[in-house]
Amino acid sequence: MDFLTAELNSYIESHTREESDVLKKLNRETYLKMMMPRMLSGHLQGQVLRMLSTMIKPKRILEIGTFTGYSAICLSEGLIQGGILHTIDINDEYSEIVMKYFKEANVEHKIKRYVGNALEIIPTIEEEFDLVFIDADKDNYSNYFDLVINKVPKGGYIFADNVLWSGKVLDAPQDMDVDTAAIVSYCNKIQYDERVENVLFPIRDGIMVARKIV
Repeated sequence: MDFLTAELNSYIESHTREESDVLKKLNRETYLKMMMPRMLSGHLQGQVLRMLSTMIKPKRILEIGTFTGYSAICLSEGLIQGGILHTIDINDEYSEIVMKYFKEANVEHKIKRYVGNALEIIPTIEEEFDLVFIDADKDNYSNYFDLVINKVPKGGYIFADNVLWSGKVLDAPQDMDVDTAAIVSYCNKIQYDERVENVLFPIRDGIMVARKIV
């Protein structure tokens, strides 16, 4: 994920809205206690998600992949009055830290959390989503897109995280692992789907932003 020098990244973060005290604590606890802390969105990406959500002003958000709740807290700040963020994660082991920080950030009233297989849960949520954030198992990115595209209205957005995959997307096809191949397949799918327009932001490990146009 480290495409920039540490010095340049530090400069960028020093000129980005500071993390709240709650997010700082969540960041720290995630790195202290979780097996794969780099799954956390972190300061820069978190503020990018917050800014985009604030610009979009969604009424309903769907997040696929909660982890410890950092990105959900950031995204939820853009919700309009009465808005709800639905977030899904397959790992129940994160529940304690997730609910602790949702409560501490005072966002638990506008977040609905699901634990289980997102492929099974998404079809049961009868909602329309102005914003979808995909940040879960990479081999199902395309499947998640197919499940949500008809739940997103014209003008709605679908974000996908980790689409640069530490630069491995540039590997020769025969050298790609399963996750890398799935990410490349997803990016190609978005590039040629006439229902959306898209831009790939080289932020942290890459965010593909797709806007539904039909």
